[in-house]
Amino acid sequence: MSSALFAPIEIAGKTFENRIVVAPMCQYSANDGCASDWHLTHLGMLANSGAGLVIVEATHVERRGRITHGCVGLYSDACEAALARVVDHCHRIGTAKIGVQLAHAGRKASSQRPWEGGKALAADQDAWPTEAASALPFGKGWHVPQAMTEDDMERVVAAFAEAATRAVRIGFDAIELHAAHGYLVHQFLSPVSNRRSDSYGGSRENRMRFPATIAQAVRAAVPRSVPLGARITGNDWLDGSIDIEEAIVFARILKENGYDYADVSSGGLTADARNPTTPGYNVPLAEAVRQATGLVTRAVGLIVDPKQADAVVAEGKADMVALARAMLDDPHWGWHAARALGAETRRPPQYLRAGPSLWAPAARQG
Repeated sequence: MSSALFAPIEIAGKTFENRIVVAPMCQYSANDGCASDWHLTHLGMLANSGAGLVIVEATHVERRGRITHGCVGLYSDACEAALARVVDHCHRIGTAKIGVQLAHAGRKASSQRPWEGGKALAADQDAWPTEAASALPFGKGWHVPQAMTEDDMERVVAAFAEAATRAVRIGFDAIELHAAHGYLVHQFLSPVSNRRSDSYGGSRENRMRFPATIAQAVRAAVPRSVPLGARITGNDWLDGSIDIEEAIVFARILKENGYDYADVSSGGLTADARNPTTPGYNVPLAEAVRQATGLVTRAVGLIVDPKQADAVVAEGKADMVALARAMLDDPHWGWHAARALGAETRRPPQYLRAGPSLWAPAARQG
């Protein structure tokens, strides 16, 4: 029995053992932007999940660009050293390659951790000023951001380029730009959050100008031997905002600027936006981007079952699938998927005796 999910894939000359990706998942457990022992444990565990690639959570290019006080950053030597420690650990003990997602939260910054309420920080919670395409809050009760000036945009472009340089120096196997989920790049792309009247707002071409400049700066900082992609939004699920046609236009811009892949997600632009809840609801969006652009694509969103994931790849709807909560629920999801699909995946030698060839209960579960 062959499995499309467990077939290797080559991106930018780098081979990934299978098509399973652990999606970036914020842990809100950093110390002033520096990855902590929690990340060492969490990512070390997922590096042995059976996935071919693990993406570190949204990693912010500026201190003010963090979502919460607990978010990871890559904007200082201390941040770089802390993250290098985690990546070196994962490379040493794990089977997966390790990637990073570079981000800036824009108007969604200065927020509480989810378990603290997930709202905008109050003044007595060490809140900080936020910035965005326009002076429009994320939702009711959120901070009103400052509309960015051209000087602000130049600063942020430089911050993305510097963070990408640090990511290369750390030794990440893949790097991606976060241009979705309502964060800064997405805020410029959507006419709902971008009401500017200058050359960075209004028309689709203008709204894509600043995101394209960031994409170009990151590409210039990342060698062609390192796979570079972006998480984009395929649909905002809001009237008058980004839909799949506009997503394809942006994906084409990324491809023209040398990007190797697109991870197609959706939603998150405003506090009242609601995503569909059907399994694999983003898969048709990823398929449309793949067909229109020829980019390597990744589908994400309520992909849980191994046969479901395998079908996405086997039917040509996406080249890879990314899982988030399913991996938190089952940190060995890749092992169990291989067993269910009659495939094989590497595991650490210390765990081989729990594999189907040496342990009968595992063989029966397949």
